[in-house]
Amino acid sequence: MAESKNRPYHEQIDIENTVKLRQLIAELPPFVREFFRGIEQTTSSRTRIAYAYDLRIFFYYLIENYEDFAQTGLEALQPADLEKLKPADLEQYMEYLKYYQKDEEEHLNQTRGIMRKVSSLKAFYNYYYRREVIRYNPAALVELPKIHEKPIIRLDTDEIALLLDHVDQGDHLTKQQKNFHNKTRVRDLALLTLLLGTGIRVSECVGIDVQDLDFKNAGLKIHRKGGKEVILYFGDEVEEALLNYLEERTAIIACEGHEDALFLSLQKKRISVRSVEKLVKKYTQAVTALKHITPHKLRSTYGTQLYQETGDIYLVADVLGHSDVNTTRKHYAAIEDEKRRRARNKVRLRREE
Repeated sequence: MAESKNRPYHEQIDIENTVKLRQLIAELPPFVREFFRGIEQTTSSRTRIAYAYDLRIFFYYLIENYEDFAQTGLEALQPADLEKLKPADLEQYMEYLKYYQKDEEEHLNQTRGIMRKVSSLKAFYNYYYRREVIRYNPAALVELPKIHEKPIIRLDTDEIALLLDHVDQGDHLTKQQKNFHNKTRVRDLALLTLLLGTGIRVSECVGIDVQDLDFKNAGLKIHRKGGKEVILYFGDEVEEALLNYLEERTAIIACEGHEDALFLSLQKKRISVRSVEKLVKKYTQAVTALKHITPHKLRSTYGTQLYQETGDIYLVADVLGHSDVNTTRKHYAAIEDEKRRRARNKVRLRREE
């Protein structure tokens, strides 16, 4: 990804997302532009892109499956056309989302994927209904599919130590992987130690610039979702790993536009989210074959450890950047339950003789 020499990473991403969103909106009925203008101040660019993808699927479905919409065509569709659909039509659309073919590709959606797409549709309908552009809102009468909560997958304490040892020593890697490991060991150890030691999102991690580090105060400047700038603090283990990597990083001449990036690829460009995901997968597979570990699972691992150490759900929510503490509480409810179970015999009603 090419970067502007004088533009911060998070601004560059917003610009690229804006361009992508314009391309997607161009494929939708013209009246939909009002919806995206209306939600611009309350949503991130990534959220609006997700809405655009979901709405594109919906409108293509209408054109392909309803004669009235096919005759009208996307260009001529108006908000009033949304009122032609009944709740049963939208329920049929939910059924369609489980499996469909588009452009000779097969698409499968599990319950969570269907729920997201229907949620996008509900937000779309609600926007026009609240503004009295439409008087009938069939989407409000459609129930979202029930989600069966999955257990939160995270690394245990011994697995964390094994992982970092594995990154440091390069055990269990293929011959080709070991060739890369010799070149990236210090970087990879710093990157994974940072993820495990602060709980930052992978998108926040790749966006870090060298000048965002403040070792005097053990602080790190990052940009949260929505562009909010915050300071996170890191411990001694993270500091040591970062300082070791910086000795290598200062000797690397990065490509133009990537000079400020902290974590670089072997091509001397800012490392990408996808590269970090592959890196995490490579190292964790040797440590735990039964757990599918992603950067987000490392984030959950940190959140679990922080909550176990502090018992402060509000602190965990703040450090992880959750806007709603209930999101945090839902993720760590299992820990609460385990604590309650262990406490069942703490209070004695009678003294044993």
